[in-house]
Amino acid sequence: MLKKRKLEADKIRRVVVRGTNWVGDAVMTVPALRELRRVLPHAHITLCTRPWSEGIFEDADFVDDLLLYDRSKGLRSVARQIKEWRNRKFDLAVLFQNAFEAAALATGARVPTRLGYATDGRRALLTHPLAAPGWRGARHEVFYYLNLVGELEQLLYGTSDAMQREPQFDLKVSAARQDKAREMLHDAGARRDSPLVALCPGSTNSLAKRWPARSYAELADKITGEMGANVILIGSQDELDVSREVASLMRSQPVMLTGRTNLAQAVAVLSLTDVLVSNDTGPAHIAAALNRPTLVIFGPTDPTTTRPFSPVAEVIRKPPDCAPCMLRVCPIDHRCMTAITPDEIYARAASLMEQMTATETQRH
Repeated sequence: MLKKRKLEADKIRRVVVRGTNWVGDAVMTVPALRELRRVLPHAHITLCTRPWSEGIFEDADFVDDLLLYDRSKGLRSVARQIKEWRNRKFDLAVLFQNAFEAAALATGARVPTRLGYATDGRRALLTHPLAAPGWRGARHEVFYYLNLVGELEQLLYGTSDAMQREPQFDLKVSAARQDKAREMLHDAGARRDSPLVALCPGSTNSLAKRWPARSYAELADKITGEMGANVILIGSQDELDVSREVASLMRSQPVMLTGRTNLAQAVAVLSLTDVLVSNDTGPAHIAAALNRPTLVIFGPTDPTTTRPFSPVAEVIRKPPDCAPCMLRVCPIDHRCMTAITPDEIYARAASLMEQMTATETQRH
């Protein structure tokens, strides 16, 4: 634990949290944000995040507001953000992001207490620098962010149980947003009274993480034929090529939403799904945090630290000797992915749906 002087909770009235830059990482900070709300129940908590992540946190009950940070104009964006932070007179900055720039923002804005990991050469800019935990890489990334809040709680109260508590996600989507998502699905061709199965066949930062398009197409046809479900293809504009490839290989007609939704709309759609089948990418984390059954296909990456952290999420993996390689393009035959068959994915997806149906029936 940090040996700095104990902070006084009643003097911390305005808190800024510099969020992370990737969808999956943003979702993995949710338990830490919930713990921060518990630790500082009366403080005004502002989450500084990129514009795209507004869709994740739009209905969040654990932050008071979002401060959107658009970096598209380079140094001018940084200068404007520093001015905004300074005008808001934050008492504390908690830096989930590891980059030097996050600490420079807090320092330039004269935030008096600045807590974060001493990464990227920024130790001197932090009033409370933390060494990266030795267990990082062996424990889930959720705990990397929770540890920061645990250290803050120790400074404030002399004790902390943030790392012992079960991480809580529980992302919410309002009924109004869900109603709009239902209309969007219907307008795109989804049948109103049929199950919704979402497939995310892309990945924006790694071709190696993609289960073959032909396998997704076979799975989609099996879902349509045997479940009578709507198959929804989701993803960003950058993933439209692979969704189109999947659709072209299918015998049935999918509901094509790839590239046609912003993140807020995609989150609302995912909140309605009966199951999501996805590569190791952001929507898998979102669906799991929304408590929707989620099946994630892992190949070159390591689920130990980055799997969706939820009891309703399941990992499918058949690792060869070369996995996890963490490469973005497979230099050989992509055996970590081709070994996984559509039949076994279908069986696991159907099982997850049945389990969720049984659980929800018991609740009612």
